Amino acid sequence: MAIDPFKFLVEELELPLESIQAVIKLLTEGNTIPFISRYRKEATGNLNEVQIRAIQERYNYLLELEERKKSIIESIELQGKMTDSLKIQIQNCISKAILEDLYLPYKLKKRTKAAIAKEKGLEPFALRIMEQPIVGHPCEEAAVYINAKIGVSSIEEVLAGALDIVADSIATTPEVRAYVRECFENDGVVVSKVVEGKESVASKYEAYYFFQEKVSKIPSHRYLAIRRGEKEEILNFHIEVPEENIRNSIKSIIKYNPCSPFAEFLEKGVAQAFKRYLYPSVETEIRVQLKMQSDRAAIEVFAENLRHRLLDAPLGSKVVIGIDPGFRTGCKCVVIDETGKFIDYKTIYPFQSNTAKEQAQKILWQMISTYPPYAIGVGNGTAGRETEAFVQEVFTKNNLSKIILLAVNEAGASVYSASDIAREEFPELDVTIRGAISIARRLQDPLAELVKVDPQAIGVGQYQHDVHQPLLKDKLHEVVESCVNHVGVELNTASAALLSYVAGIGPQMALKIVKHREAQGPFKGRKDLKNVPGFGARTFEQSAGFLRVRAGEHPLDGSAVHPERYEVVEHIAKDMGVPLNALIGNENYIHKIEIKRYISGSLGEPTLKDIIAELQKPGRDPRQSFEKLQFRHDVNAIQDLKEGMILEGIVTNVAAFGVFIDIGVHQDGFIHISELADRYVKDPSEVVHVGKRLKVRVLAVEVDRKRISLTARTVEANKAKKEKGPVKKEKKGFSASPFANL
Repeated sequence: MAIDPFKFLVEELELPLESIQAVIKLLTEGNTIPFISRYRKEATGNLNEVQIRAIQERYNYLLELEERKKSIIESIELQGKMTDSLKIQIQNCISKAILEDLYLPYKLKKRTKAAIAKEKGLEPFALRIMEQPIVGHPCEEAAVYINAKIGVSSIEEVLAGALDIVADSIATTPEVRAYVRECFENDGVVVSKVVEGKESVASKYEAYYFFQEKVSKIPSHRYLAIRRGEKEEILNFHIEVPEENIRNSIKSIIKYNPCSPFAEFLEKGVAQAFKRYLYPSVETEIRVQLKMQSDRAAIEVFAENLRHRLLDAPLGSKVVIGIDPGFRTGCKCVVIDETGKFIDYKTIYPFQSNTAKEQAQKILWQMISTYPPYAIGVGNGTAGRETEAFVQEVFTKNNLSKIILLAVNEAGASVYSASDIAREEFPELDVTIRGAISIARRLQDPLAELVKVDPQAIGVGQYQHDVHQPLLKDKLHEVVESCVNHVGVELNTASAALLSYVAGIGPQMALKIVKHREAQGPFKGRKDLKNVPGFGARTFEQSAGFLRVRAGEHPLDGSAVHPERYEVVEHIAKDMGVPLNALIGNENYIHKIEIKRYISGSLGEPTLKDIIAELQKPGRDPRQSFEKLQFRHDVNAIQDLKEGMILEGIVTNVAAFGVFIDIGVHQDGFIHISELADRYVKDPSEVVHVGKRLKVRVLAVEVDRKRISLTARTVEANKAKKEKGPVKKEKKGFSASPFANL
């Protein structure tokens, strides 16, 4: 290996060599990233998950690069064409694209025009053109190669065949391809136009009917919107580059000599190389490159949104009634206990007639009386606000003031209800009842319930069906895994779906844990995990710190302190002269702990600080405390909205171009990035995230198109913006492009 991967990673990631080496060693040994980041801080120099994943990704890239180098070197050597300088170039290459450029002249190809010309013996004349001699006569020299028997009957055919060879040679020259690629990246312009004949057709792609933007500047959401428009046969797009400038620069790279009698033919070869080979090939490459960059950007937005949704504040272990609302099919009401166990269900029909409404009120009141809930959660889909109003009537009629009434984001509940997981949990229940259970449980603990739903169905994505699916799947799995291990999992109540994301466990072991728990009863402590078939020492090491056993046999089983550190905590308690139980949660004792006293070879200050934090609040939930959001009672549908109205809402999705916000009218409103704050905002995630509550003002409403334009800017800021001068508008309050990005 000519490249030192560790030196390369140090320079690229700007991280200490020792940390990078430690991470690679730990990963190679089979340790998981959550475990490394939480419990091996001393080894890594306290690197976080993002840094560790970056090391893993780039190191794997280098390994793949080295494997490809070996394959290419072997192929060229078998052809007998390897030179010392070429081998050094290949060995020192740090880019897959450049590596393929180096290999291109030696790559086995189909029978091209250039190959056919070489078979006819025209390569010496092509080399003569490439050499650009200052003496000679091209036509006279070309006449020597005329041979009717092999299909070369004229000087014109000789010249045409030679130019095929010249064009192919130029197009496969690594320096030329690298230069053309650089031109596309730096000077290329994405140009999109409406498909001929569809100019008058109104669509969400109108902003791209006559559009252009530099390759180096175009944001991911616009590029993906253009690609989608092309796929739907509304747009055509290509990448324009300064062709004449490029051809002139190529001539200088290949040593074009205007004084040579062969100059005219080399110039034609350059033009042919660019038009026939370089432009289509490199444009395709750049389109793919832009697609991957845009995919990564969109996936990062999706991942960040998903992280915030999964880490929504939990209501906690409370009895909850969940309602999946519906007009015609009725409202499905379920009761779940403090642990999330399903207790009972009823179906009510409050919207069919006055008699049915009265009967529905009686049924709901009976359910509330029988199973007094801490909260009632109503799905925020169709009939959601109407159902909330109905429940509020029941509260008023029966003088109920202590029960919390909440709207619950039901995105993905129907997907869960029809899933294999739901069928295994509730084989005897109808899918609609399962959906109501999901609504109730996600109010108790969003993370525990949402891990059962395909992340793409949770409603926080941008282009989730357009981006590279394997990349999306890996990233979303990474986010769910990170969130689950960040929060920790209660071993005796967690579902198999939730347990499967715990570091080191996986789906099969999760099922074994649940089956063991069902057969043997609740786990009394972490050490009992070793009784689960197949649960070995390595699995225990990786997972134990993320699993909680409340009131377990060991006082630290309900904390994030890893069992491998129990001994040091017991030592601390002994030095303090108190039982371990008395130390946990006692600020007076904890403040007296001298950290430096317990530092040893593998145990440093970072881990000791984590341990002390856990002793202060053992098993603490890192998520925010639950807060109730109250929508305006007089605004239930889009028709109720008026320009200038002030509302409170909750962010449901963040995109690169703005955010979508639920204001309680069954249709999310949109805040363009320029309306997010009084100051300039480059990236919406700078100021908002999924789940954030915002006060907004209505800018415009289009009832027929179901569009709501909102602003989070102050009135004063918007006045100043108007005074500054008009900005190009497509429609009042709306930009056409955001809706092309949905």
